[in-house]
Amino acid sequence: MTNTHPDIDYANKAVLAPMVRIGTLPTRLLALDYGADLVWTEELVDKRVIGSVRTYNPATGTIDYRKGKAKALTFSTCDAEKGKVILQLGTADADLALEAALTVKQDVAGIDLNCGCPKKFSVQGGMGAALLSNPDNLKKILTKLVDHSGVPVSCKIRLLETQEETINLVRMIVGTGVKALTVHCRTKDQRSSEKAKWERLAEIVDFVKSISDIPVIVNGDVYQYADIEKAKEITHADSVMIARGAQLNPSAFRKEGLLSFDKYIKAYLTKCIDVDNLFQNTKYCVLCMNTEDSNHTRSNLYANAQRSKSLPQLYEIFGLTEYYQNTLVKQKARLEAYNKSKETEEINPPTKRERQDEEKEAEEPVEKKLKADE
Repeated sequence: MTNTHPDIDYANKAVLAPMVRIGTLPTRLLALDYGADLVWTEELVDKRVIGSVRTYNPATGTIDYRKGKAKALTFSTCDAEKGKVILQLGTADADLALEAALTVKQDVAGIDLNCGCPKKFSVQGGMGAALLSNPDNLKKILTKLVDHSGVPVSCKIRLLETQEETINLVRMIVGTGVKALTVHCRTKDQRSSEKAKWERLAEIVDFVKSISDIPVIVNGDVYQYADIEKAKEITHADSVMIARGAQLNPSAFRKEGLLSFDKYIKAYLTKCIDVDNLFQNTKYCVLCMNTEDSNHTRSNLYANAQRSKSLPQLYEIFGLTEYYQNTLVKQKARLEAYNKSKETEEINPPTKRERQDEEKEAEEPVEKKLKADE
């Protein structure tokens, strides 16, 4: 299939990592505001994406993908991240992977295949890190996506036990035609509390550069902007991916340095209000921020956030009640105006003559161009 999307420049970038429950729209938008060049969604499993229906939300200006009778939200995006959001896909089946990619392709800049998640639910389903030990299936999935999705495809892996095994796997991945490769510098059995093995990546990057010009992105123990140059120097990577650092403090991408909790928490919650983020997800992300500070996690503020039962209650704790209420009024007005315009269109549909005039007007530029080419 012809690539219907412009290629993404993955080189010399600082990007937001895919993080379960963290990488929803408010976090991605805030990361972009603070300097992230590209943002990954949380991992979305193929079967969750397939069958989701694309809808426009006039109240928030977002594009929402919803599924089932309950219209559960699968994925949400907006113009502010257009051309910058990469959907990370969890899959163990090439056909399902392609179907999921095609479902959302008009609203994402690229698709990233998750080959690094060591969580039980992912590995048991043959997804995530399980693909590292099933290279034939990994190759089949990547080839299907690269050849038929029409969008830039990338891949995120972990280190294998030996350098030789890792390089052999990377050789196969690069050969599928992916546009970028992210390497989490830990093995599937290592946890985040263990130091990332940056020293192993340099040889891998050098190997990639000997056979291809695709960018390699380093992931693991890059916590903030100040870490970027050191990480690139040691690993030879083209770009860096920030995960836990951005979870703890979304201002991790700021060239000027980290902001204090009281500043970035209000910026985050403002984004949540603007896009009408779900309470459960908003609360989860709030409770994941600034947790390295024991004074914060023992504070009354943190305890009150833990006890919150609704969005109004959570926003009140952080002094955003007025902004929340004013935004609700504006969102309601936008929704009513949108519905009214739709009703008008149904009552007064364009006449046949008006449709013909519109069609003729749309064709005119083409006709003029054809005459010019003669």
